[in-house]
Amino acid sequence: MDKLDIIKKPVEKELNDFEKHFRNSVNSPVPLLDIINNYIIRHKGKQIRPLFVFLTAKLLGDVNKATFTAATLIELLHTSTLLHDDVVDESYERRNHFSINAIWKTKIAVLVGDYFLSRGLLVSIADKQYELLETVSVAVEEMIAGELLQIQSASKSTKNIENYFSIIEKKTASLIAACTKCGAQSVTTNTETHEALRKFGLYAGIAFQIKDDLLDYQKTGLSGKPAGNDIKEKKFTLPLILALQNSSTSESKKIIKLVKTNENSSKKINEVVEYVIKKNGIKQSEEYLNLYKSKALDILNQFTENEAKKSLVSLIDYVISRNK
Repeated sequence: MDKLDIIKKPVEKELNDFEKHFRNSVNSPVPLLDIINNYIIRHKGKQIRPLFVFLTAKLLGDVNKATFTAATLIELLHTSTLLHDDVVDESYERRNHFSINAIWKTKIAVLVGDYFLSRGLLVSIADKQYELLETVSVAVEEMIAGELLQIQSASKSTKNIENYFSIIEKKTASLIAACTKCGAQSVTTNTETHEALRKFGLYAGIAFQIKDDLLDYQKTGLSGKPAGNDIKEKKFTLPLILALQNSSTSESKKIIKLVKTNENSSKKINEVVEYVIKKNGIKQSEEYLNLYKSKALDILNQFTENEAKKSLVSLIDYVISRNK
């Protein structure tokens, strides 16, 4: 049994039942749509977001129908954004499998993304869970704003750490925050608890994204080389931003120019990675990672001890210690 299986134990039955709920929520009489839905379900990820929903609910009380609605709504809208992201990014791979647009082309991928979005709306309305719908809709709005802010900022300042955190709060952390807030909303009407657990999810989501940024600079795989995907895409993530802040003007200008070149050789990637390591970009990013982990755990420590709380603590450790 791996670490994630142990973390899931307090809500193992609920997660198994959730698979049926999710499958039922996307059933369609259209044969092509049914084929694509089955493909998506077969290649689902680790379901970290539904796990946050169920564990947060169980932290406070008993999982109920509203909790299942919350988890289903979030997973539907999250899947919708992934389908659209793959189209926008012209990405032909998702979780080591062909993406929908790689197999069925762009138009169908966009339409299936729209279908998942509409199913999410209908699931929440059918159960009259308007508060949950509002929470998730706000998160989706934030995610879109984050994407647009990142595009707008791409050619501007490369050392603005406030801008970086604003983007990742919106792009990544907002949906994790919606998971934990919805989990709380499904079992209690206490608005202070809703807000506390929203912040818990927000801090966990920020830590999650910082870890993603760090992974791009770490040596992995059989080749022992860093992935360098952010460098290839000319993205200035936290390790690089911090390294640039620790450099002279001439040094930073040289690296900025190198990152912005269209050449994506291993030489370029290795040079940037070595620079970031030398200028303490990795070390300082890890300090930020631990800071947001501590902020998340400080909130969690306000709640009564139970198995769900232990799993949430372990889940935070899991998402920031993973190697992929």
